[in-house]
Amino acid sequence: MKTADFFYDLPEAAVAQTPIEPRDAARLLDTRDMTDRRFGELPDMLEPGDLVVVNRTKVRAARLLGMKGETGGAIEVLLLSQTGDGGWGALIRPARRVRVGLRIEFPGGLNAVIRQAPVDGLCVIEFPGWDDHDLHDLIETIGQVPLPPYIRKPLADPGRYQTVYANEIGSAAAPTAGLHFTKEVLAALAERGVGLAHVDLEVGLDTFRPISVEDIEDHRMHSEKVLVPEETCAAIAATRRNGGRVVAVGTTVVRSLESAADDDGIVRPFQATTELFINPGYRFRAVDGLITNFHVPGSTLVVLVATILGNRWRAAYENALERGYRFLSFGDAMYAEVERL
Repeated sequence: MKTADFFYDLPEAAVAQTPIEPRDAARLLDTRDMTDRRFGELPDMLEPGDLVVVNRTKVRAARLLGMKGETGGAIEVLLLSQTGDGGWGALIRPARRVRVGLRIEFPGGLNAVIRQAPVDGLCVIEFPGWDDHDLHDLIETIGQVPLPPYIRKPLADPGRYQTVYANEIGSAAAPTAGLHFTKEVLAALAERGVGLAHVDLEVGLDTFRPISVEDIEDHRMHSEKVLVPEETCAAIAATRRNGGRVVAVGTTVVRSLESAADDDGIVRPFQATTELFINPGYRFRAVDGLITNFHVPGSTLVVLVATILGNRWRAAYENALERGYRFLSFGDAMYAEVERL
């Protein structure tokens, strides 16, 4: 299939620049019948015995502003993930004239060195002399929570780019479908008899970029770290036995659970990296439903939604635009179910 098949016209006015208050006042499009709801109604849309699975990752203060050690020129680094050998994958700008060995100075006495020169802005850096614990603490002190490039207004409360259940620092971007949850919604789900489980997926580079190849089959995802714990696998197995649905909150949860599932649909404990790219023709093994926002045209996220909804994805997006839904990270949400053959 062609990447062009997953583009749509997104007016700039439809891109939400600020989060709605309260969180659960966001609109929720039920794609089963294209009805309008509010996110606070989610518990009424699910059944006792269903299971909601969230990504509890927390966004790192990964945007570091520094200067080149040789010239004093300003430079910005967005930390994506650790490479496992003391390095960090990072986006850097401006990337021009950045070479191996270049030293970058940050506040707090933090220095970095370019280990691998940038390709399309993506490079590998290292922080000589810093152990992980001290380094992470300093990054949280001197760094900024990175907002997507299409958000042009500063965020008054950085906590609004974190979910209410986030507790595992590691992502370069928020799992945005979860931003609509409140403690009240979580309590209502529990009262309804809907279970709650979690995964940890460190959201990385593919959140920031569209597909750049003509045929989607040629696209390669960057790897992201995933943890699907044993207790989540047990909760999914129990849900299946009792005839309940497994509802993923966000595309990151879909990719996590599908990466951990075998051919029979059994989800097993999983701690590794995933490069899973879900596109039309994929057979879902672990997930029955998805709660997600409206995504950037031509992105892997739109492709995943289209894999669930088939051609109905375009009708869902057109309905949302016509009805004034807010799009992208601070926008509204939709609910979709996987059609089983």
